[in-house]
Amino acid sequence: MEEKQKDEIAPENGKPEEEDTPKDASICGFDSLHKLLQSTLPPQLFQEVSRLLIGLNCGRALDTITIAEPAKSLSSKHDFDLQAFSFHAEKESLRQPRIVRVGLIQNSIALPTTAPFSDQKTAIFHKLKPIIEAAGASRVNILCLQEAWTMPFAFCTREKKWCEFAEPIDGESTQFLQEFARKYNMVIISPILERDLKHGEILWNTAVIIGNHGNIIGKHRK
Repeated sequence: MEEKQKDEIAPENGKPEEEDTPKDASICGFDSLHKLLQSTLPPQLFQEVSRLLIGLNCGRALDTITIAEPAKSLSSKHDFDLQAFSFHAEKESLRQPRIVRVGLIQNSIALPTTAPFSDQKTAIFHKLKPIIEAAGASRVNILCLQEAWTMPFAFCTREKKWCEFAEPIDGESTQFLQEFARKYNMVIISPILERDLKHGEILWNTAVIIGNHGNIIGKHRK
């Protein structure tokens, strides 16, 4: 049954995939789930699915944005996917309209989980550096990193050893991001595993808010 379904979904160029086609990061030949759904669902059904996935968007179709060349160059050189879309908002009566650019980063770990923890964290920093620079080149105003981005996602297993990745609010990851916040004049949301040194080293799933001047605006603990 799975093979039959696979054969019925053609890639974006309209041609079925060859058996010896190398596997890449695409979804059945599409560069996003959204485009796969758009190609395979009837227009009316896709419109409803799209509404559920991205909201009403003021009743308009989702627009793609042309990505700046420096960002595209970083994406190609460092092999990460880069997509940009425009979302509309209802017009306000008391304020002039403005554009807010929000960047979202979803990354995988950079080294096997058997590697020394310090090496794993350093490798993730190294991996994210060009991605953050691509956001800066795209004039992003608010950059959001994924939950517990500095470590393998261990919340589901709760093995005690992963607590070693915990750090204080002004720890290594915050210091790493402050430089980019100042350089690119953007606010950065940095979700980390926090070690609360003032209260018996309690661990928190925390989002650190770094201001566009590199200052720590505050934090949100789940």
